[in-house]
Amino acid sequence: MNDQQQEVTVRHNPDKSRFDVLVADTRAGFSVYKDFGETQRIFYHTVVFEEFGGRGLAGILTRTALDSSVQGGRRIVPVCPYVKKWLSTHHDFDDATDPVSPEHLRVLG
Repeated sequence: MNDQQQEVTVRHNPDKSRFDVLVADTRAGFSVYKDFGETQRIFYHTVVFEEFGGRGLAGILTRTALDSSVQGGRRIVPVCPYVKKWLSTHHDFDDATDPVSPEHLRVLG
């Protein structure tokens, strides 16, 4: 099986407040968040490791993380530049996205 055909999975890791993207069970990147109040989830950092770049993994990771969060009753607060950019071209999350406020940035400290 060539590199591009290996199985890609996204796993929620709530103990570490992140979603991990795996390629053939090897962690290839992650997106970290901080829950804010009862309804919001602040996504503030997304990484795909260099050796896994160019495969669209960040997009797969972001879509899955946001889908899972919204289905779990959370609204998205996009502090992470990648998540913010991704949302600008994926409007199916418009109704579940809140603007970043100074208070959101303060809790990330």
